Amino acid sequence: MNPLLDQLQPYPFEKLKKLFDGITPDPAYRAISLGIGEPKHPTPAFIQQALSGNLAGLASYPATLGSEALRGAVADWLQKRYGIPRPDPATQILPVNGSREALFALAQTVIDPTKPGALVMCPNPFYQIYEGAAYLSGAQPYFVNSDPARNFAPDYSRVPEDVWSRVQLLFVCSPGNPTGAVLSLEDWKELFALSDRYGFVIASDECYSEIYFKNDPPLGGMEAAHKLGRGYERLISFSSLSKRSNVPGMRSGFVAGDAAILKKFLLYRTYQGGAMSPVIQAASVAAWQDETHVQDNIAKYVAKFSQVTPLLQEVLDVALPDASFYLWANVGKLVDISDEEFARRLYAEYNVTVLPGSYLAREAHGVNPGAGRIRMALVAEVEECLEAAQRIVAFTRKLAAGK
Repeated sequence: MNPLLDQLQPYPFEKLKKLFDGITPDPAYRAISLGIGEPKHPTPAFIQQALSGNLAGLASYPATLGSEALRGAVADWLQKRYGIPRPDPATQILPVNGSREALFALAQTVIDPTKPGALVMCPNPFYQIYEGAAYLSGAQPYFVNSDPARNFAPDYSRVPEDVWSRVQLLFVCSPGNPTGAVLSLEDWKELFALSDRYGFVIASDECYSEIYFKNDPPLGGMEAAHKLGRGYERLISFSSLSKRSNVPGMRSGFVAGDAAILKKFLLYRTYQGGAMSPVIQAASVAAWQDETHVQDNIAKYVAKFSQVTPLLQEVLDVALPDASFYLWANVGKLVDISDEEFARRLYAEYNVTVLPGSYLAREAHGVNPGAGRIRMALVAEVEECLEAAQRIVAFTRKLAAGK
């Protein structure tokens, strides 16, 4: 067996299952889960129709490069969404089976494990695929803690020179999971300067880019590069239809950016077997070409967060994020309690599932930046999320009263 597999930690939801082992929630309450970031809004009917109307595609082997129609639709979307010159569909765009698959696979393409001390830099807290991608590529992860005082942006100025010299791949997540923070143009300017100096690749995970709460949509990596007057050298951006279009089961996304890297990535994925079904490709074209359903989706999240956030602020240290569908809350506003104990007792007494923040981070530089926090995924309809919030308020007030 590959010994690198032994370095992988259990996924957060496996840890949560173990935390809840032996607990029978109060049957007076129906189960509500805010634990998993799986979109629950209905899939638009036109996407379902595009799927069912293209079943003839099941009779053909798909090309790893994807169809010209899909790559063209993605190029059009990138141009319109970010105000950038239309990327070359033939060399700067590659369809992938969801961003998760591509994030992991890119590390296998980029990392040279023969170089001593190879590092993959990750934000902390983070999406656990980054860590697994590092280990299985033969590198080690290096975590840069998010700073609440900096809107949860990692403080790269604290990274030593000898660390930067070994970094081959930097994962960024903007909007962030779990914090919802969006990188600014100044943040991107700093990252590009570091990439130019040390030669590492930037993998920009942007799968939450189409759920936001301000007038201006979140800045993307390719958009930042264009605004700063540079090309896409050593930059690969990742996007997905899962959250944007409420189709997590389609497993449809794309990568875009540096043509030289994508050429090697295509070679890797040709052997890996990462081609997207022609049926999914056809439905994806329809999804990327429509913005009405995206605006409807955003409106639902805005209405939901505007009602739930003030309610939870009564008992938790929590604020409206820049973007994404998570609330990242400190549970210590009224009570002194760990994130694990809060999640365990909330589940037992009120049948609401939240994810302990420490499960989404690693202890680094003497601290686990997720400790004392919980992540709440507001993915269900507003009524269910409001009911969950009301139970959390009641539970926290009960704790504060010493009950």
